[in-house]
Amino acid sequence: MSKELDTDRLEVFARSAVAEHGLPDAELTLLNVSENATYQVDAGDGRRFALRVHRPGYHSKDAIASELAWIQALRDDDVVRTAPVIATPDGRQIVTGVHPDGDERFAVAFGWLEGTEPPEDRLVADFAQVGAITARLHRHSRNWSKPAGFTRLRWDCDTALGAEGHWGRWQDGMGMGAGEIEVLSRSASLVQRRLAAFGDGPDRFGLIHADMRLANLLVDGPDVSVIDFDDCGFSWYLYDLGSSLSFIEHHPVVPELIDSWVRGYLTEGTLTSDEIAELPTFVMLRRMLLVAWVGSHAEVPEAQRMGPEFTAVSCDLAEAYLAKFG
Repeated sequence: MSKELDTDRLEVFARSAVAEHGLPDAELTLLNVSENATYQVDAGDGRRFALRVHRPGYHSKDAIASELAWIQALRDDDVVRTAPVIATPDGRQIVTGVHPDGDERFAVAFGWLEGTEPPEDRLVADFAQVGAITARLHRHSRNWSKPAGFTRLRWDCDTALGAEGHWGRWQDGMGMGAGEIEVLSRSASLVQRRLAAFGDGPDRFGLIHADMRLANLLVDGPDVSVIDFDDCGFSWYLYDLGSSLSFIEHHPVVPELIDSWVRGYLTEGTLTSDEIAELPTFVMLRRMLLVAWVGSHAEVPEAQRMGPEFTAVSCDLAEAYLAKFG
C-alpha cells in the first residue's frame, strides 16, 4: 500500500459502490481506515448503514462471500449480535466500486448498529460477556457445516510470524533496531515452540473471528455486539483472546480482563487447565502480529499513533513473556 493515504481516491470507490445500492447522492462519512476503509452512509430517506471498501489483494470475492455466509449463519442461529449484510436492490451482497482509471475495489454494506467501544470503567465486566460470546462462536464454528467453496485465511505461526506473513514481517516494525530484533526473535521462537507442543487438532484450531479487539465491540446498554468479521479465518480458538487484548496488552488491568474473559467463556464452553495456562502465548502471538501490522501500515492513522513506541513496549512484553516461559 502507498505510504500516503489517498482519501479522495477511496471516496470514489465508496461513491461508486453506494450507487450500486441505488443511493448515488447518499452522504458519506469516512469512519476509519485499517485493512479496509469504512464509511457511514446516510441516505436521504433516513436510512443509515456502514460501507466497507476492501483493500486490494487481501481477500478474493469467494473469501468475502465465505465471511458473509458465516455472519448470516451466526445471525440465523442467534449466536451473537452482529450487523446484517445489506444487499443491493437486485440481491447482490458484494459490489464493485470502480475508479475512472479502471481500478476496482470490492465493497459490502452492513446494517447500522448503535453503540460505542467498551468504556474503560466497565471493561472488566464487559470482558466476561466477550468471553461468553467467544465461546458461543467457537461452539458454532465446531458444529457448522460450511458451504461448498468456503475459503478464509489461515492464521498460524508461518502466516503470522513468517517472512510471508499476512500483515508483513514483524522485523519491519517501526523503530526496529538490533536490540529489538534480538529480544523479539527469542520471543517468536518461544511462541512457535510452545504452539507446536500445544497442537492444532480440531479441538483447538478452527474458524474464529480473529479480530475481536475493542474497536470491533459495540456496547449499547447491557449488550455487547461484535462487528467486522473481515479477518475471520482458521486459527487456534484461543487466539480470539489475544485479539481481544489488541493494543492494550501492556495495561495493568490485563490480568483482570483475562480472568473475566475466562469466567465468561466457562459459562458457555469449556477450557482445560493447559489451555488457560497457555493464554499468554496467544497474547504474545497477537502482539507480534501487530508489530508487523504497524510497520506495514505506515499510512494508516492508527499505526502512526502507535509509532516506534509500540515496538519498544512490545519488547518489554516479550521480556516478561520470556521470563515466565523461557
